[in-house]
Amino acid sequence: MAITSPIISYRYGSVKIATIVEDGTEVVKGDTLIVFSPAELKKAIINAEQQLEIASAEYEKLRATQESEIEDLEADLKITEISQEISQINLDNAQFESEVTKREIQLQLETANITLDRAREQIENRKKIHKEELRQKKLNMNQLQKTLNEATESLNSLFVVSPSDGIATVRKNWMTGKKWQAGDQPYTSSPIIDLPDLSEMKCEVKINEVDVSKVKPGLSVSIKADAYSDTTYTGTISTVANLAQPKDRNGKIKIFPVEILIDGDDTQLLPGLTVSCKIKVKEIHDVLYLPVESIFEEFGMTYVYVQSSSGFKRRDIETGPQNTDFIVVEGGLVEGDEVALSDPFINKQEDEK
Repeated sequence: MAITSPIISYRYGSVKIATIVEDGTEVVKGDTLIVFSPAELKKAIINAEQQLEIASAEYEKLRATQESEIEDLEADLKITEISQEISQINLDNAQFESEVTKREIQLQLETANITLDRAREQIENRKKIHKEELRQKKLNMNQLQKTLNEATESLNSLFVVSPSDGIATVRKNWMTGKKWQAGDQPYTSSPIIDLPDLSEMKCEVKINEVDVSKVKPGLSVSIKADAYSDTTYTGTISTVANLAQPKDRNGKIKIFPVEILIDGDDTQLLPGLTVSCKIKVKEIHDVLYLPVESIFEEFGMTYVYVQSSSGFKRRDIETGPQNTDFIVVEGGLVEGDEVALSDPFINKQEDEK
């Protein structure tokens, strides 16, 4: 499991590691692994709170101003309604007046009606404008609140805790080539720490391209940790890489990464240990075999030194499959023959000189 740096908005700048757990520390669920510096986020939170407070005050001020404006317009409307009502009364009482006077009173009533309609329309329009103004202010407040919430949540994410038990393995900072440490500024979501599941252990070996055809998933493996050379573990090949990679940066030799799933679990096995693996690619039964150090070659001939009554004598043999330790003898020897593990004549030649 990879522990990554938090996802922080670009507006807060880059995050900086304040403290980080020591590489190889055994942790339990809930332990703090990394703390990132909260300085920039705290500034953002203070700024967002101040802006939200200002926006809230402006919103209340605008709403109060709008209410006062509508009250003034409604007061004017009331006066206009009274004027219109007076004009209507005057017209009703003008039956004995001259036609000119009646016409004048009627025009006054029409003017009052128009003024009344415009006053009502003006109030409705102002209410619509006020509603939109408040909506815009509210949107601004919501955005500021969202920014504040985001900053607060981001602040909480600066404290990274272990999601499970395990051993914290700090990765290398690709920019420095060293392991991540306090003061480093990783990008968002950069892997910082590996927290392996110790209930299932794997090891990786590099297989030369010449031999990779012999290696397949499911083959048994004998494993020894360099730190515990007296203990042998067993495992099974789980995956063989499909693509080769250079063994060295400038070398021409290609290798294939192979993953091996280790059987069971052991508290001695820890992430990062160096191991030696022997892959059992083939089993051969009921054959004659010798240690590889007892086999010699010269001018295309393979031979051994066999013990006789008068000393050791060279004997040519035929060989078959071999591994790093033993080689199968297909001809030239029989069971019970005793052979030398080294050239028995080297010391004699040196004495003759």
